[in-house]
Amino acid sequence: MPYTTSELAGEFDVTTRTIRYYEELGLLKPKRAPNGRRCYSKKDYTRLKLIFRGKQLHFTLEEIKEMIELFDRDRTGIKQLEKTIEYGEQKRQEVIRKIQELRELQAELEKYLSDFQTRLKKLREEQG
Repeated sequence: MPYTTSELAGEFDVTTRTIRYYEELGLLKPKRAPNGRRCYSKKDYTRLKLIFRGKQLHFTLEEIKEMIELFDRDRTGIKQLEKTIEYGEQKRQEVIRKIQELRELQAELEKYLSDFQTRLKKLREEQG
């Protein structure tokens, strides 16, 4: 059953402009009905699911496109999985770095807050 742009947008809770943007990027490849309207296939629907899953995991649209196109070139899925693992490992390393940066920031904030509380207590005692 073909989907219209509006149906896909509603299904994925995005704007029709988003659907058309993904088409412009070559991520979706709808057919055209005799009246010129876009007709999206089950394959396009599945691609959208992959796009949104990839975005959830903070893959770029270029990375997502590359992974999707790999499956089109290698129907075994091996190359797609290899690339997905490669990009996934890169994202995992980024997350590890960000977590470390946040822990360092947390420790610094805790130190400053402790110092500020000590200074406030001392000032109150001097006034007191």
